[in-house]
Amino acid sequence: MGSFSLMHWVIVLLVVMLLFGGGRISGLMGDVAKGIKSFKKGMADDSDDDVTPAKPAVRIDGHRVPEQDAPTPSATEEKTKA
Repeated sequence: MGSFSLMHWVIVLLVVMLLFGGGRISGLMGDVAKGIKSFKKGMADDSDDDVTPAKPAVRIDGHRVPEQDAPTPSATEEKTKA
């Protein structure tokens, strides 16, 4: 019950060729090749783009929220803490 022998694979290949025909299989393989070429071309185009790096974030020192604008805990939050 291991792998199939060479004779099994030959029979499977003949059945596939009879069902799909040689022209349909070669056309399918050509479409796969075109898709791979298109994918490689798209990947090459992406790497060639000159993308400027983003500016690093600027840290704002000394900015403090006034006490009156600071959020206060609601009544339900105080009950859950107790």
